[in-house]
Parts: sequence; structure tokens; C-alpha cells
Amino acid sequence: MPYVLLDCDNPIPERMKHTYVFDPEEKIIPACNINTVPGDMTERGCAFAGARGVVGGPVKDVIHMVHGPVGCAFYTWGTRRNLSDNELHRRYCWTTDLQESDIVYGGEKTLEKACLEAIEEFPQANGMIIYTNCPTALIGDNIDAVARKVEEHMKKPIFPINCPGFAGVSQSKGHHVFNTMFYRWLKRKREEYPEKCLKEDEKTPYDVALIGDYNMDWDVAVINDLFERIGVRNVVTFTGNASMEDLFKLPDVKLNVVHCQRSAEYIAHMVKDGFNIPFTRVSFFGITKTSEALYDVAERLGIPKEKVDKVVEEELAAIKEELDFYKSKLEGKKCMVYVGGPRTWHWIMAMKELGIDYAVACCTFSHDDDYEKLNINLKRAGIKDVLVIDSPNEPELEEAAELYKPDFMLIGLKERYLFRKFGIPTINSHSYEEGPYAGFRGFVNFARDIYKAVCHPIWNTIQEKEAKFEEYKVKQ
Repeated sequence: MPYVLLDCDNPIPERMKHTYVFDPEEKIIPACNINTVPGDMTERGCAFAGARGVVGGPVKDVIHMVHGPVGCAFYTWGTRRNLSDNELHRRYCWTTDLQESDIVYGGEKTLEKACLEAIEEFPQANGMIIYTNCPTALIGDNIDAVARKVEEHMKKPIFPINCPGFAGVSQSKGHHVFNTMFYRWLKRKREEYPEKCLKEDEKTPYDVALIGDYNMDWDVAVINDLFERIGVRNVVTFTGNASMEDLFKLPDVKLNVVHCQRSAEYIAHMVKDGFNIPFTRVSFFGITKTSEALYDVAERLGIPKEKVDKVVEEELAAIKEELDFYKSKLEGKKCMVYVGGPRTWHWIMAMKELGIDYAVACCTFSHDDDYEKLNINLKRAGIKDVLVIDSPNEPELEEAAELYKPDFMLIGLKERYLFRKFGIPTINSHSYEEGPYAGFRGFVNFARDIYKAVCHPIWNTIQEKEAKFEEYKVKQ
């Protein structure tokens, strides 16, 4: 059986069904997107974090009002590098900062007062998003009613979203809830604000919406440049560097291009059902995937293949020398990947293109279809015997690192310092080191950051000290 029970999981054997070694001859999907096993110190985030920190947060020109005690408002500031060209974005923290009396008597008046004060202080904001968290959802504050009242005063769209932390088993539920509620809200609001929609004479046959990209270190700028050079116009991104007015145009395009297939494919399905706009799934990480994405989009929009050929040739020629250098330094290295969902399989071909062995793949909030894509991509790349762990805890990550001895890890912010203490270089593949990482030139940035991490002389010093310490222990 490909399922494995790690030593650290002996007290909670239920974790075995979440852990397996990939075999291309076996069709296996681990237990995933389910409640955390009691006793398991999960690394997951909450549904509120998925709605506020991931999907809603990148909207650049609105007031992001967190209705609840101040603690959860941490997710409004400095936690992700989804950049924008708007001075309002990520510079301020808005919260109702509820106190005990609000919890006892209700916080709707406090919310209304906070919204009106924020509007007065920030008249340049083009709308507002109001988020509940666990306490305000539990006491049942009607944020929809408050939003309608404040919108009458503000004369700008306000989107209220009920997505407390306990709404689901992980932050993935927050993605789903935001997508669903925003689509229903947008469908109504387009009738109230028709001037914000794309006019018929403004449309072109080559209009797309980029769904599920959050503009980490200007990824969207790289993707838009590639689109423009093959004759495609990105009308709106959901939600990286997007304004509220941009988002009204989601149903006005010819094709939705889904980048993150876990956090935002939901809205692509709804727009397809409601407005008959097709969508395609892509990845812009690595040479193979970026090329495939451009050819796919061009084919669906009737753009000649030769146009894409020219762009791909130009890009490959521009990056060849630098990429060859990094590949010569990284070939044969072994990586361990611990990311949210899709990037577990997004990076497979990218690693292969750098000559790096893919050893361990861990996902925080993946669903069945993510593991299906992971297995398909591993098989396509000719890779086997990869250890896969769903929603790993810290002891599992440590044991996997000890067993597979990776030369580096692709990881997020929380865990990176732990593994650096173990002498394992880490690269932030969530929010990046020095991006962008998307597209051809972004792939060079990615390779450069891996090279800088893996080949830094500090790791030799650490290894020498560890060897001396082991020698000392033997003598004792």
C-alpha cells in the first residue's frame, strides 16, 4: 500500500490516510479538506483568513472593514505581498475593534459608526468590503443591513461578506465563500451601477479576465505584458491590483483565464453558468507551463499560433544565458515543497526544467482535484516515490525533512525559520523573495532566488559546525 504512517503519527494513526508515496501505477487520493484530527497541531489558517487575507485583500481602492475584535485585523496589514499601484492599499488597518459591551448588546451601531468615520477620513476610497469574524458571526450582527444603510450615504458600492473563521475546515472555505457571495452581490450591483460595466463599443474579441491571481511582487504585470504581446487584453484580474470598478467587468469578457485553480475557479464556474463565458485553466510558472498557457489562450480566442511562437522565442532567447547558469548550479539538488494548494503541482515542471529532484510535496488545504492534478503532473514529468502529505503538522514536516534530506524547501512565512535552524535553505514560494516569479523572466527570478539560498556559504559553515559537534559527542 502506498499509504504510510510516519513515526511521529503513531499517537494519531488517522493521519496515515493523509500521507502516501506517489506511485504512477496507483490511483490514490489522500483524505483531504476534512476536519482536523483531534491531537493534530494543524498548520491551517481559518476561513476568515481565506476570505480577507487571500481573495478580498488584493482589491486596492476600497476600505477593508473588519467587523470584530482587533486581533483578526492583523490580516489586513503586511502579511502578504500582493502589491498594487494605489496609495490606499495595505497602508491602513480598518476595524470596529469590538469590546465586551458590543458582544453583549450587539455591534451593528459600532459598525455603522466605524464605516461612516472611515468614509469621512478616506473619501478617495471607491467602495468598501465589510468582513465578519467569529465573534460577530456568533452574535448575529446583520452586516447586510448596515451595508445597505451606509451605501445610501456613501453612494459607492459596499460588499458585506459573512465568512467567520469557523465557517470551514481551512482557509479554502473562505475562498469559496468569498467567490460565491461576491458573484451573487455583483450580479445585483451591476443593475444598480450599469455605468461601471464594460460598454458594447468598448469590448474587443480578445478580452479576458485573469481569475485567481493576487499580484505577488507584480506577477500580474508580467502576465499582462505577455498577453498584450500576443494580442490579448486583460480587462480585469480577480483580484490582484484590481479596483472595485474593474471587478464589475468580470462578466464582460470573452474568456476567463483561471490561474489559481483552488481559490478562484468557483467564480469562473458561476460566471460561465450565469453569463455563458467559458474559462480555461492555466499556470504561468516555468517555461513549459507558461508556453502552454499562452498557446491555449491564443487558440481559444482565434489568435494565430505564429504570434505566440514569436513571443516565446523572444522570451527564451532573452533568458537562456542566465537560466543556463542557474541550472548548472542547481542540477541534481533535491527539493521539498510545502505550499497552500495548486503550487504543489505548479512547481513540478519548473523544478524539472532546472534539473531539480522533486522529493516531498505537502499541501495545507488541497481538495481531491488538486491531488488528481498533482498525480497527473508527477506522472507526466516521470517522477515517482514522492512523499505527499495533506495538511501536514510541524512534526510531520520535520520527519519528512529528516527522511528525505532536501537541499532546500519551497515554503511559506510561518515555517521557514524552523527549517533554517535545521540548516535547510528556504525560499518563500507564497509571497516570494524577490519576484515576480510568473512568466519566463519571472522563472529566472525564481531560479536566482533558489540559487542564492542553496549556494550561500552560510550553509557550509553550519554543516562544518554540526560535523564538529557530532565528533565531539562521539568522543564524550
